[in-house]
Parts: sequence; C-alpha cells; structure tokens
Amino acid sequence: MKSLAEVGQTLQQARLQKRLSQEELAQRAGVSRVTLSRMETAAKSDMSLAALLRLARALGYELKLVERGHQRTLVDILEEQRRDER
Repeated sequence: MKSLAEVGQTLQQARLQKRLSQEELAQRAGVSRVTLSRMETAAKSDMSLAALLRLARALGYELKLVERGHQRTLVDILEEQRRDER
C-alpha cells in the first residue's frame, strides 16, 4: 500500500467482509466510531498506529511489514491468513 487512503480502504473492506458495522468494530477495538470512520475514509491525515493495530486485531488480522518491491502486499498477506484459518 502506498497511501493512507489505501490503508483505509483495506480496513473498510476487512470490516465489511466480517459483516461488522463501524460501531461494532469500534467497540471491539476500543476506539471511537468517529475515529474508525475517519481512518476508513482517510479524513484523518495521520492514522494512529495503536488504533490501527487494535482494529486489525479486532478483525482477526495482524499487520506485517513487507519490503518494498516484493510482490506480496498487505492484501496478499491478509488473504493468506484467511486461507490458513479455514
């Protein structure tokens, strides 16, 4: 991912795949619904890494860094984790 907007879109897609409302996910992660909404729409110019980690955990994911130029992206990693959980 190259931008906060892409991170926000991926976060929103993961939430929707889990069929969670913003309110439900925010409660599970211990963040406000407004914070989640702003992160999903990239309205917040600087995402809190702590909030992002809590949201990822609440969705059942973890964040991993991938060296730039490698073919695997965060989306690829999330898909692999979903397959491994089945």
